[in-house]
Amino acid sequence: MAIYLDFEEPLKALEEQIEQTKEIGASTEVDMSDKIKELEDKLKEKTKEIFENLTPWQRVQLSRHPERPYTLAYIDAITGGQFQELHGDRSVKDDKAMVGGFGLVDGQTFMFIGQQKGINTKMRQYRNFGMPNPEGYRKALRLMKMAEKFNKPIITFIDTPGAFPGLEAEERGQGEAIARNIYEMMRLKVPVICIIIGEGASGGALGIGVGDKVVMLENTWYSVISPESCSSILWRSWDYKEKAADALKLTSEDMKKNGLVDDVIKEPSNGAHRDHQTIFNSVKKYIKKATKELQELTPDERINNRIEKFNKMGVWK
Repeated sequence: MAIYLDFEEPLKALEEQIEQTKEIGASTEVDMSDKIKELEDKLKEKTKEIFENLTPWQRVQLSRHPERPYTLAYIDAITGGQFQELHGDRSVKDDKAMVGGFGLVDGQTFMFIGQQKGINTKMRQYRNFGMPNPEGYRKALRLMKMAEKFNKPIITFIDTPGAFPGLEAEERGQGEAIARNIYEMMRLKVPVICIIIGEGASGGALGIGVGDKVVMLENTWYSVISPESCSSILWRSWDYKEKAADALKLTSEDMKKNGLVDDVIKEPSNGAHRDHQTIFNSVKKYIKKATKELQELTPDERINNRIEKFNKMGVWK
């Protein structure tokens, strides 16, 4: 059964009406096609009205929608199942919140890396709710270096509420692991494309977020802090999270306008959570197009462009 957010309730009501009308038509053998067509047109109009006027907080809610596809779903769809996952950081353990490996896209090999959330309660615990430990970032760096060794482009999928903030993570060097990744990613000789597919929170996102192209899906967010945490710090309460979401300028539109991401990938009119195949196709198309552009540059040109792009961020005149 589909899950609806509070602002999607009008769509749920219309979809239920359409189903009931179809059932009446089937059981009474009365032609209800005109009525069904009328309701379907109304549903399209209402969907367009809702999704064209989303607030920043509503986009945050959509980015966390439990039916939204996660990293492994994107990898599986884009590679057609031709993906070999690689494990472990060769030091502590295999962090289940960070996944990666080689995959084939129309005959071309890529290194895919991303944070993975769970699809149910048991899997969320297994994946640590998509919050990597230091060994997750060290695994990601190991795989990036392997991709560089074999001259394969790197694709990272960002979807995390943040790096794991536990005491044991800090003891094993969480900050150092993220900082090392940022430093090393800036100097990778192969094309690097970073795609925010859900939540892009804080250093947890930035640890795999330095690339030649940094792009966001339309209904995602990218910020130094979540709206709830921002609200709790400034107002000592979560009640102002909507106000915080507005102030943080964390939507894809704001991030593009401020030059913090390179592109925004449009989502289906009713959101990525309702139409997986369309968003998979859009992401695959973008990856192929961007990789082709980046491979026309020399490694030195890519590195210099990458450094220059990130150096310009935050400069205020």
